[in-house]
Amino acid sequence: MRMNPLGRTGISVSEICLGTMTFGQQNSQDEAFAQMDMALDHGVNFFDTAEMYSFPAKAETQGRSEEIIGNWIKARGNRDKVVVATKITGPGAGFAHVRGGDTTLGRTQIRDAVEQSLKRLQVDTIDLYQTHWPERPANYFGKLGYEHSDGAEWTPLEETLDGMAREIEAGRVRAFGVSNETAWGLMRHAALADANGLPRAASIQNPYSLLCRTFEVGLAEVAIREDCGLLAYSPLGFGALTGKYLDGALPDGSRHKLYPQYGRYFQPNGIGATEEYVVLAREHGLDPAQMALAYVNSRRFLTSNIIGATTLDQLQTNLGSADVTLSAEVEKAIEAIHAANPNPAP
Repeated sequence: MRMNPLGRTGISVSEICLGTMTFGQQNSQDEAFAQMDMALDHGVNFFDTAEMYSFPAKAETQGRSEEIIGNWIKARGNRDKVVVATKITGPGAGFAHVRGGDTTLGRTQIRDAVEQSLKRLQVDTIDLYQTHWPERPANYFGKLGYEHSDGAEWTPLEETLDGMAREIEAGRVRAFGVSNETAWGLMRHAALADANGLPRAASIQNPYSLLCRTFEVGLAEVAIREDCGLLAYSPLGFGALTGKYLDGALPDGSRHKLYPQYGRYFQPNGIGATEEYVVLAREHGLDPAQMALAYVNSRRFLTSNIIGATTLDQLQTNLGSADVTLSAEVEKAIEAIHAANPNPAP
């Protein structure tokens, strides 16, 4: 398993990160323990969660993913072997159950969220603490065009960074990161940090896959030049790029069957592109999921690729992508498909 630097922090993380949003709903604690054991055995040291998880967000399971990770770390006694990342929830409808609905990104909210996550994780320090999405209105969560909102109010980024600085100085957090951020947001964070001696974002967790390469427009350059690499989420497009949903298939227990409301990767253009990628993989004797993940792994701007699974067989396949190197022929064919079907699932 390759290891990559987490920004300028001195922390090293595995090229593959295990995402845990299924823990506590789709996966029981025993199943989650088995997944984390397998990932660690394959060289994964990086585990990502959020205070709002399990997914989909609901009051009954809020924080359960963190609790399960904490129980695993305690049971295995392996805190020194793992890098734990979690996130503070941003504002939005449907999150009234998270800390009483006070989900702005001010100093007090950051302190309270960190304290509660530490308790659930049963650790003294969070290795990477991320804003889950911006507080300000911007184009994220699949929105391409930016529409300016005159008069919009949000917590100044300086206050958010100062809140993070206080947690780092107190030893409760080691590093700060952002998620679902824009190029302006990432550069503004860096400028404020450098000008005021505040924490620099060490990473940016945004969607990236064969079906969604919008990160390459603007953000890729920032990630490389500012040493703020991508933590790629949804690298298989909600499982679409495995090919298991083609021809109308809807396997029992699959995310798309359980949560059909999340149709971002299942529109006609996305389905058409997926068909082409799956055919390409099979023509070259590759597993479609491993081809899709190996492409993400190969990007220079990547720090870690966040995989998710609900079964150990799926996890085994996904972990195997770390050993797959795509040929120049396959990469050329991928680029041809992308050129004909650019970002069908942004």
